[in-house]
Amino acid sequence: MKEFIFLFTIIILLNASVPSQSINGFEVKSLIAYTSSSITSLPVLNGGNKLVIEFDVQGDFIPNMNIVFRFCDYGWIPTDNLFLIDQQYGTAYFLDFEELPITLVDDARYHHKSIYPDERDQVKFPFAGKWRFYLTDTQDTSIVYATGKFFVIQNKVNLGVKLKRDELEDKSYWPVELAKSFNVTTDFFLPNEFYPSFVDRVEIIENQNIYNPIAVDRTTNTLFRFYKWDANRSFTFTARDIPAGNEFRQVDLRDNIFFSSKDVRAQRDGLEYSRFFLNPLNDDLNGGKIFSNFKDEYSTYLNVTFSIRPPEEILNNIFLVGAFNNWKLSLDYKMKKADGVYSITIPLKRGIYDYQYVVADVIDSEIVNPNWILLEGNTWLNSKEYDIFIYYNEQDKGGYERIIGYKRITQ
Repeated sequence: MKEFIFLFTIIILLNASVPSQSINGFEVKSLIAYTSSSITSLPVLNGGNKLVIEFDVQGDFIPNMNIVFRFCDYGWIPTDNLFLIDQQYGTAYFLDFEELPITLVDDARYHHKSIYPDERDQVKFPFAGKWRFYLTDTQDTSIVYATGKFFVIQNKVNLGVKLKRDELEDKSYWPVELAKSFNVTTDFFLPNEFYPSFVDRVEIIENQNIYNPIAVDRTTNTLFRFYKWDANRSFTFTARDIPAGNEFRQVDLRDNIFFSSKDVRAQRDGLEYSRFFLNPLNDDLNGGKIFSNFKDEYSTYLNVTFSIRPPEEILNNIFLVGAFNNWKLSLDYKMKKADGVYSITIPLKRGIYDYQYVVADVIDSEIVNPNWILLEGNTWLNSKEYDIFIYYNEQDKGGYERIIGYKRITQ
């Protein structure tokens, strides 16, 4: 229990969405969690697939690391419920590492890849809900190098999900494109093993943006988000204010001939502009990323500069957000302005990444009023991936937040 409490106290300091940092002489880079069924989608384990964890490490010698798995309650907070902490099957011990090609020695020296549940039967995920994993020191698990998130589901409820185009009509919008939205309606019939009063909410995650879920709970009753219940076992949850958005921008660093130097620009033209009135030109990865093969001698790290010249009327701060920081708005990715151009340089491993620019204010070191469409556009002519979850207030084992239904749709 002492180990868990210490681990819990430091998760606010370390997260895979912020730039990597050296701890105890080791720096974890390019951490990615995905499933055996899809490398570019949200990591959701459904019983028919497995969790894959990969990352690079920079250090003078092979690190000694474990992966500790923790079941989470509401808000991704690791539970302190002893009935939900599996001391026997909650840790992968003594991770194996491969040496990276000599061309990467200045950036990273070792690579790890593992799959869970594993063949050695060290790790199991017995509860349906949100999970976190922690890369820790083998001898002292209070030393956490990085952390990631994933979902485990038990599909007990059959979801009917309908997606259609919609428009906001609460006020006059100009340009009219601002009113375009998508409507996601989820309906289901609750099986007899569950109690209707314990159905909590539906959560929709769009294109892996787990930090901004679209939630409709049983207290919601607005023009754009509401639920219906027949006082028996039929439920309907509706969210009709999901911005239409646009296809993401992409940076593709896999061409080692064009991107031959250490310092490169994200786009071949150098400078980017607003895409508000532009329709999508290419398909994206629905918020995903694909790293170059770690065994490739050209799978190196580059210093990548992103630059955008926004319209003159935009006076707010601009942030870079993308698959490389798990779509989390962060002050670490606030762009610097010079002569009307906003720029930022970040280290990236060769690969392909979805990303975009977000306009927002900063008040008392907090990012507020984010606008995800002002520089990117808002059109129905794009494809998105939605992960829909039903959350249930389970009363067993001291009570916890359980996922009892799930569906993934692509429009």
